[in-house]
Amino acid sequence: MTAQKGKDLLLKVAANDNPSPAFQTIGGLRARSLNLNAASVDITNADSSNAWRELLAGAGVKSASVSGAGVFRDETADATVRQIFFDGIIRQWQIVIPHFGTMEGKFQIASLEYAGEHDGEVSYEIALESAGALTFTAA
Repeated sequence: MTAQKGKDLLLKVAANDNPSPAFQTIGGLRARSLNLNAASVDITNADSSNAWRELLAGAGVKSASVSGAGVFRDETADATVRQIFFDGIIRQWQIVIPHFGTMEGKFQIASLEYAGEHDGEVSYEIALESAGALTFTAA
């Protein structure tokens, strides 16, 4: 994979909770990250070879965290995200990684922060935590 422009990584939210929802880009993300995690389950015991740690394959909890900062695309995107946050809704999201693929699944907004300078635009920071199984579709 060749180097990619960071600005091309998109964060999209489902406009509704339909089984086949339409997705809208929430805004221009200037900084963003996607973290995939898998906790391990230690099954080391007195019979473990030379006391080396043993792990149980496929038994750990998997999770994903997404964070980003930027400016909202428009008032509609701002209102959608704000309403999802205040209602505590778990909604379908897409993380589009150019020339790599799309990660999709249910996430909850863990934090939403607004900031602004007197001579600049209002910006936001958002953090999402996975709330179920994720799918990955290669580009």
